[in-house]
Amino acid sequence: MAEHLKLDNSERLYKEAQELIPGGMMGIRRPYNFVPGEYPVFFESAKGGHVTDVDGNDYIDMLCSYGPIIIGHREEEIDNAVIDQIRNKGFCMSIVQEIQNKLAKKVIEKVPCAEKVVFTKTGSDSTTLACRIARAFTGKAKIIRCGYHGWHDWCVETKGGVLPKAYEDTLEIRYNDLQQLEDLLKKYGSETAGIIITPLGHPNAHEVERPKPGYLETVKKLAAQYGIVLIFDEIRTGFRLSMGGAQQFFGVTPDLAVFGKAMANGYAISMVAGKAEIMDVLIHKAFVSSTYFNNTLAMTASLKTIEVLERDKMLDAIAERGHKFCETVRKHVAASGLPVVFSGEPWMPYLTFEKDNDKKYKKMRTVFYTQLIRRKVFLQPYHHGYIAYRHTEADLKYASDMIAETLGELKKIHF
Repeated sequence: MAEHLKLDNSERLYKEAQELIPGGMMGIRRPYNFVPGEYPVFFESAKGGHVTDVDGNDYIDMLCSYGPIIIGHREEEIDNAVIDQIRNKGFCMSIVQEIQNKLAKKVIEKVPCAEKVVFTKTGSDSTTLACRIARAFTGKAKIIRCGYHGWHDWCVETKGGVLPKAYEDTLEIRYNDLQQLEDLLKKYGSETAGIIITPLGHPNAHEVERPKPGYLETVKKLAAQYGIVLIFDEIRTGFRLSMGGAQQFFGVTPDLAVFGKAMANGYAISMVAGKAEIMDVLIHKAFVSSTYFNNTLAMTASLKTIEVLERDKMLDAIAERGHKFCETVRKHVAASGLPVVFSGEPWMPYLTFEKDNDKKYKKMRTVFYTQLIRRKVFLQPYHHGYIAYRHTEADLKYASDMIAETLGELKKIHF
């Protein structure tokens, strides 16, 4: 068994943070979403594919800030473009700057469904706006959803403080379950404004799923049949599966799509992109505005990120390294004979444990991720990881070796 990490500074800062901020930090970043007492709570710095905590422990960062780090931390070319914007042009003005148009043109060039674009800041901004657009365009109320779409009232899982009326018109379906969708549409199709789904299934704390053959195509056909706006939530898949997102990768074009995370390598930006006819309801029929949506630092970062991803064929490299890493991990999992499920290759690797009636899977999960973090591989027990461009072959070999070593430790324990 690996030794417990030195985390004194993390624990001190966490104790201080609890006096200042509810829970010490925001939502999923709280210690109970990792292994309390085993994971660092505060990072100090990051570079490339690594992060360093406030106690000096260096980790291979395979959570990638929950997805935005597509290239690597502190990418000089991107950061320098942003610094140049700050020094020479500014970024927060009463009206827009030209870079808005440049980024929009690039998005429209790359994303199949994009005829017009609206830039926002967070994934929740964009999913909520996409649903508003669908409702304004169709004149209907209900939204059918599949996946995690953010923290806003209509879709948040924890309902504390949320009025029931805010989500009474939101209906949930399971990924890859066409029968459930068809049954809902028979009942509510005439009242449904939009279907919003993640084109790749990645429910929290469950394995990542690819679409079954014909699944996305049939969802699109059903949406058209009932006059419903089809929305792909590409916050995680956009600019990661391909430059055109999962819609390009799987060959199914929705009416609208939302992107975020990887589109600016860590800078705060998201967007709704889609058919002009539908997007144009924002001219007179629906409204969106924010003081900060027009800030151009993240637009600058996004434009440079897209340029660098394309120029250096980074997505091809990520997929190649990801496949190699995942193939190795899959062999380690099979050899272990443990009830472990490996999914998400090559972009979103995730190790989960098969559920059992005695809840042994929970103990196994805790031990596994405890031993993995002690070996300086930063993954999360309840969320898939990511492969970034700056993860070197040596990084990924070390990570796969440590997964194998940890599985070996797990086999020795009687649960």
